Amino acid sequence: MIDISTRYPISELSDHVGEEVVLTGWVAVARKQKAVQFIVLREGSDLVQLVNERDKDPLLAQLIDDLHLESVIAIKGVVEADPRIKLNGMEIRISELEILSVAEDIPIGKDAGLDVRLDWRFLDLRSPKNQLLMRVQTLVEQGFRDYCIDHGMVEINSPKLMPSPSESRSELFEVKYFDRKAYLAQSPQFYKQMGIAAGLPGVFETGPVFRANPSFTSRHDTEFTSVDIEIPWVSSHETVMNFEERLLHLILNRVQERFGEQIMNQYQVPVVVPELPFPRVTHAEAMKMVLADGYEIPRSDGDLDPEAERRLARIIKEQTGHEFVFVTDYPSGVRPFYHMRDPQNSELTRSFDLLWKGIEITTGAQREHRYDVLRNQIIEKGLDPEGLASYLDFFRFGCPPHGGFGLGLTRVLMLLLGESNVREVTYLYRGPNRLTP
Repeated sequence: MIDISTRYPISELSDHVGEEVVLTGWVAVARKQKAVQFIVLREGSDLVQLVNERDKDPLLAQLIDDLHLESVIAIKGVVEADPRIKLNGMEIRISELEILSVAEDIPIGKDAGLDVRLDWRFLDLRSPKNQLLMRVQTLVEQGFRDYCIDHGMVEINSPKLMPSPSESRSELFEVKYFDRKAYLAQSPQFYKQMGIAAGLPGVFETGPVFRANPSFTSRHDTEFTSVDIEIPWVSSHETVMNFEERLLHLILNRVQERFGEQIMNQYQVPVVVPELPFPRVTHAEAMKMVLADGYEIPRSDGDLDPEAERRLARIIKEQTGHEFVFVTDYPSGVRPFYHMRDPQNSELTRSFDLLWKGIEITTGAQREHRYDVLRNQIIEKGLDPEGLASYLDFFRFGCPPHGGFGLGLTRVLMLLLGESNVREVTYLYRGPNRLTP
């Protein structure tokens, strides 16, 4: 029996040429030729070639002949450098092999469609491409946390069961909660603001949010990870945009330095670190730019639709070379009640969306922190202040000016890796027709 506690990661083999090592992993490829047998062993996103000469050990040769793809094995062998070998310029000459877990015939192949791959997501995630995805996601979340902590903020874990609708009465999942109704949180927005009212030095959260959205588009899901921030003592939404663009600059710089080459190899897209500051256009300016481009927005509320966002991003890229653009100062009619109105024009809000490569990844704003003004805006939106009484309580006892944003993690990963669908970059996707695995 091979002692797997002494195993070496495949990524470290170049430091052990000429030594006998123990490796573990999955059988990715098995070529069983007449004189020599080859195995490609996979561990995460790392691969290495194993070799065995049949005539040296008939029992070992038979064991390899019987191997099924994706079986889990442990091997002992000597690391040999050979520049002729395309896979890392080395191979392992097997002296001992143990099958730790036998795999049945794999139900998905290279040509399997997305729905079939999602049915067998744990198998789909074994690919080096998806292993890299999960490492990139981890680094993105780590960068977010590091940046917030370095700026003196604290992490919260807000409840996902709420006694009343969080921001509106649409797109809600209603659940039975003992003898009454509850709702799955659309966002941690109210609880982020509670943290500011509590005197915390800025709050952040990475957690699930739920939207009962029946959409089947490539960028929508019913449960996703939201990256949320709320900052106290802001003078306008400009403070919030400054924070976000510096955050994204740090994250993309880290991803480029650590995984840029691997992302290019696996996804064929460069990781572009954006210049600061990001371009900014007002909502009114954006509408004029899109109209001048020959597109009249069909939405009755006057907000930008996906086609308008794509066109605007293209125009900005042509003018500035930048992949990002902040669209600011949205009309109050298309923004939530808690967005602060512009003191010079109450028809506008101190709010923004951030577009990346033509897709919205962020909605943010300076929040209204004055109790009386906030209550009036709730009524103006046709909502009942009594139903939001516990939220309004946050502002009755002194609350500093503040603002923040929410960032959709799956959209960020989709755009970063050049994928066309959030399903490809979600660990386990949830949509109108998918509750498994």
